[in-house]
Amino acid sequence: MNKTIRHPSQFYSFVIPDGNNNNIDFNQFRNKVVIIVNVASLCGYTPQYKELQQLYEKYHDRGLEILGFPCNQFGNQEPGDESNIASFCQRHFGVTFPIMKKVYVNGDDEHELYTYLKGQVKGVLGFRGVRWNFEKFIVNRDGQTVARFTSIITPLQFETYIVTLLNQHS
Repeated sequence: MNKTIRHPSQFYSFVIPDGNNNNIDFNQFRNKVVIIVNVASLCGYTPQYKELQQLYEKYHDRGLEILGFPCNQFGNQEPGDESNIASFCQRHFGVTFPIMKKVYVNGDDEHELYTYLKGQVKGVLGFRGVRWNFEKFIVNRDGQTVARFTSIITPLQFETYIVTLLNQHS
């Protein structure tokens, strides 16, 4: 886990459509802790949806938000459209946190949110790119990207860290 503190206002400037094409204004996440995760339905890490949902249910009332960004860049593991993805998440894992519109997280067509997040906190050994599905970025209550967890780190493994951030008030 690498930590960096950057400009909080930039995070809140994003307006991004969810899977139903409703624009989500990131301004609503002020004073919240946000987990941003690139997701895929056919991945070995897909069961992490269950732990993400557990965290969401347990801490949403305390200020935790989770945004899932479907991505088909890794092994063609998210081939469906937004309605198929949302239906899959709800049916198999009871997901109630927002599933966003499908994005690219690396390369020439990567979404600007991922360009921003990757610029804030580098990955293992300074690697800038997202390595695989279910890489998690953590944004604190001040809008600062403060941590990045690889796919092999499950959400419950960093629950204590999330609780610490939730206990900090800006």
